[in-house]
Amino acid sequence: MKLVNEDLDLEKIADSGQSFRWEKTGKNRWRVISADKVLYAVQEPDSDEVELECSEQEFNSYWKNYLDLDTDYKKIREMIDSEDKFLVKSAVIGRGIRILRQDPWEMLITFLISQRKNIPAIKSCVEKICELAGKKLPGGLYAFPTAEELVSHSEEELLGCSLGYRAKYIHETAKKFASGEYSIEMLSKLNDEELEKALLELYGVGVKVANCTMLFGFYRTDSFPIDVWMKRVLEEHYSEGFEFERYRPYNGIMQQYLFAYRKSVKS
Repeated sequence: MKLVNEDLDLEKIADSGQSFRWEKTGKNRWRVISADKVLYAVQEPDSDEVELECSEQEFNSYWKNYLDLDTDYKKIREMIDSEDKFLVKSAVIGRGIRILRQDPWEMLITFLISQRKNIPAIKSCVEKICELAGKKLPGGLYAFPTAEELVSHSEEELLGCSLGYRAKYIHETAKKFASGEYSIEMLSKLNDEELEKALLELYGVGVKVANCTMLFGFYRTDSFPIDVWMKRVLEEHYSEGFEFERYRPYNGIMQQYLFAYRKSVKS
């Protein structure tokens, strides 16, 4: 099915660091795996048209929400202070990025993996744990494993997925969720402050991992993950402080625009 949306850019979303299961499988063609679902999508450069290789029923029941298509990003960008030239410029570069509505469990584990690893290495590790413990999907692909599926494998088996010290983080976290001590349903009911605190109590979860999980997994759009690059942006362009109060509850979207600008400069 064909989708026309001026605020949807697959290339920018794939490059935004939100998900590690987007793969370019051909010229302007992407494969997206989310939980146990697979989508292929095609978008020409600078085009508002996206061809989704799925039925209208599947689009309406899953992918429309996943791509956050009911949110008006143009209206959110209108919140930006016209005097903040850097954020204005960043929003132009980042237009088309949307906060994906992803599975919180998958985001927690993948961002635990992401610590001190580059993107290709993270993706490789994610695919290895999916192949180790996830349900097999058509086409030789694998779903992201549940906590129960992960905990059925030993820490030594997880080490075989090139996880290094992160294997213990993931095994301990899977045990907490599989036992019912933690649950996504329980976490979802918490406010932002309580959610961050609960995530930080998990072994291996620091502030950045917690905030990435909140933004990209729980759709807490006010979360503002800060890595070394975002820290540099704030130091170089907002030495007197970023206007967090002005942009509530969409600071996470502003963060994505700033991140997109910084990434464009790096590349």
